[in-house]
Formats: sequence, C-alpha cells, structure tokens
Amino acid sequence: MDIIKSIEHEQLKNKIPALKVGDTIKVHQRIKEGNRERIQVFEGIIIKKQGGGVNASFTVRRVAYGVGVEKTFLINSPMVEKVEVVRVGKARRARLFYLRDRVGKSAKTKEDIGARIENKEIILKEEVAEVEAPVEEVAPVEEAAPVVEEAKVEETKTEETAE
Repeated sequence: MDIIKSIEHEQLKNKIPALKVGDTIKVHQRIKEGNRERIQVFEGIIIKKQGGGVNASFTVRRVAYGVGVEKTFLINSPMVEKVEVVRVGKARRARLFYLRDRVGKSAKTKEDIGARIENKEIILKEEVAEVEAPVEEVAPVEEAAPVVEEAKVEETKTEETAE
C-alpha cells in the first residue's frame, strides 16, 4: 500500500453508522474543557453528507431558541462518541438546504413510516485475531542439564571404585 493510504487506514474507525440525508439523529460528541472531558448530545436533521474515506463528514441542523444551528462532524473523528438514529426521514434530494428558509413544522422532513429505526453499522475494517503458537524453549535446556549431571555422577562412581 501507499504510505499515505496506510496512515489513513489506521485512522479509520472499525464501524461507522449507516446514515442517510433527512434522518433525525443524536450525535454524542466529546467536549474537553480544561482537564475535564464530557459528552454533549446534539440532535437534529442531517442536511448533507460529503466526502469519503477519512474525510467523510455530515452536517446536522437544528433550531435552538429560534436560531438555526448547523454543525459539521467528521464520521471517523475520535471526538464523535456515537450516533443514534431517532427518526428515519424521507428525502428526495442529496442536500436539504431548503430547510434553512423554513420555520416551524415545515422545517422537518416527512417521516418514512414503514422504515424501522435500526442502528445499522458499516464495517470498514475487520479485526483479525492473531493466535500465536506456544514456543517451547524449556525443552532444549532440560536435555542439556541432565547430561551434565550424569557426567558428574559417573565421575564420582569411578573415584569410589578406584579407591
């Protein structure tokens, strides 16, 4: 593999959530404040997905206190703890920027009623369990040790018989 691709492959998560544009999701994000770390939940509608590989990202929009807030998250970021699908939405476009102009109930996507809320995950890397064979280093040492002892025993016997 190319050096850059091998480094990128190490940065990928093993499993990423299967997300679609129009879904309402909860993103659990790690936030570091000083020496403390906490998890903050951001709930909203996915308005776009873009990129691929390490640079894949998605943008989530929500309205908080009458102000529209959009956050873009990297899918493979270690700061994104987990992503939960709350509601499956029906979208006929890849980018839902028209939701920015809407207010109230019309700012939502229609719910895909027949769809089940499942936390499907796409497996990018499979973990391979490495099993090592036990190495027997003790056996050769034991064979060498008795040979030396036998030689000493024979010498003592020959000294006794000589006297």
